[in-house]
Amino acid sequence: MTQPSTSDRGNSLDDPLPSAPPKPEKSSLLDDFMDIFYAPSKVFARREKKDFWVPLIIVTLVLAGIFVANRDIFEPVMEAEFARGMAQSGQGSNLNADQIAAASKLATKFAIVGAFVGPPIAMLFMGFVLWLVGKFFDAKQTLNAAMTVAVFSWVPRIVEGVVARVQGLFVDPDSLDNRFSLSLGVGRFLDADTTSPALLGLLGRIDLFTIWVTVLLVIGLAVTGKISRGRAAIAGVVMWFAGALPVLATLFRR
Repeated sequence: MTQPSTSDRGNSLDDPLPSAPPKPEKSSLLDDFMDIFYAPSKVFARREKKDFWVPLIIVTLVLAGIFVANRDIFEPVMEAEFARGMAQSGQGSNLNADQIAAASKLATKFAIVGAFVGPPIAMLFMGFVLWLVGKFFDAKQTLNAAMTVAVFSWVPRIVEGVVARVQGLFVDPDSLDNRFSLSLGVGRFLDADTTSPALLGLLGRIDLFTIWVTVLLVIGLAVTGKISRGRAAIAGVVMWFAGALPVLATLFRR
């Protein structure tokens, strides 16, 4: 009587079970917002083909809420910037004190509207520019992926708002005389009254949070565009200068 072959017996209890195929990594949207701080590559890989509208709305609402919460420290900045702009344009000489005060209050109200409208426009524009710049570096990034990268790269701006709130507890309100007064960069140490507005705007981009955003854009482009980090880094430099184009144009006109 012959013994059954191994193939006839099938797997015995002692045989190792066949390994299951690896499951794709899953995460909630909250996980993605948390992971963007320490594992951005994984976030961009997970979100590459997902819709970006819900994250965009969330980031916009959070930023707008922080702006409203920080209104007491932002108002001196906005009033100082408004007065400086009026003086530089020469329009202030044609208005009396009451008219200037009324115009300043109106500008402050528009700033609140801008807190809700500005961020989504900025994120969408940044995503489009990232997608466009990536094409020059042979990136295979889709427009949807570029928008996703832009939205999650904007998350450090939330941290920036929180840091501004903390600084507001200790900083003298009289020292908040320009938009870089609470920044963590070069612009904080420049005199807005003696420095060219264009130069101030350019050097103001040498800032912790602007650089943080740019680094996330680089990582996102490398992951979703399937290009090397080196090529993505060069694209990131282009992106940084693209953000400075408005102030550079003003600088060269002078």
